Amino acid sequence: MKKSVLLKIAAAASAAALVLTGCERGGAEGGSAAPEENFTKDLTFGTGGTAGVYYPLGNEYARLLQDTDADLKVNAVETDGSVDNLGRIAKGDAQLGFTQSNTANDAVRGTGDFEEVGKLSNVGWMGQLYPEAAQIITLEKSGFDSVEDLKGKKIAVGAPGSGTAAVAKLILDAYGFKEGDYEPYEESFADARSKVQDGNIDASIEILGVPAAALSELSANADVKLLPIDKDKAEKIAAESEYESYEIPGGSYDFAKDPVQTVTVFATIVGSTNQISEEDGYAITKSLYEDAGKISLAQGKLIKAEDALLGRGDVPLHPGAKKYFEEKGVEDQN
Repeated sequence: MKKSVLLKIAAAASAAALVLTGCERGGAEGGSAAPEENFTKDLTFGTGGTAGVYYPLGNEYARLLQDTDADLKVNAVETDGSVDNLGRIAKGDAQLGFTQSNTANDAVRGTGDFEEVGKLSNVGWMGQLYPEAAQIITLEKSGFDSVEDLKGKKIAVGAPGSGTAAVAKLILDAYGFKEGDYEPYEESFADARSKVQDGNIDASIEILGVPAAALSELSANADVKLLPIDKDKAEKIAAESEYESYEIPGGSYDFAKDPVQTVTVFATIVGSTNQISEEDGYAITKSLYEDAGKISLAQGKLIKAEDALLGRGDVPLHPGAKKYFEEKGVEDQN
């Protein structure tokens, strides 16, 4: 691996450690003691960057939650996403946050980005909202029909340490790609799409909510195409990771009339178990699902209580969410 890449990975790991400074460290025999309860109705909601789905969705939910309970104050803030949000909750700097389901599992297990800082003990699952699928973006004129066709090509694989970088490696490893079999580009999504459109790189692997408005916008100026992952490869990835085999429904995009096989994790909301009471957790969880029809973003149509526990893995339920799901008869699908 190139020295510059190693330096970037080290920097990303260091940044994650700084974000999580002060988190409870897990011991070898089951982890840390739970932080003391300090319930509040003044909630900070960690979202993501302004160019993604988390930020606008978080702002819509913040308004809905305050409409549901006049005593709640919910302030949606821009963050660096999953790892950042989990770190803020652990430190008490946020009480709600979006995260990918696999990252939440890393947090409670003390693995992945959380290996150096230990298990987080005050994170509770409040519900899965919609799939965040690996989408392999190229152009029709490229002539590519399979991931195998990308051997020897220029591929955007996401920033070092990101969820996109992790899934890009899983996908390329599943196809037997080795170092030197392709030229990796560690780009932001916006830069990667621009380079795909201009023909400066051949494909971009991105973890995006389904449907992704950014891809629909790109298709207005370019003949976009999504490359599928072979079913057996998707199932192999699922068996060896927190990802699940998934088909992007046909018609999700104007340029993709047929289903596209890929893998997915899930966009999830987690809440602090020591700063959000059971009563407020119940009201928040209820609003997440019963007010989903008021969400203006396309993802609102995918938010359903019956799917709320998809991808939960080892993440404990927030007590308020547990009460709501038991009342609704939602069964754990782990």
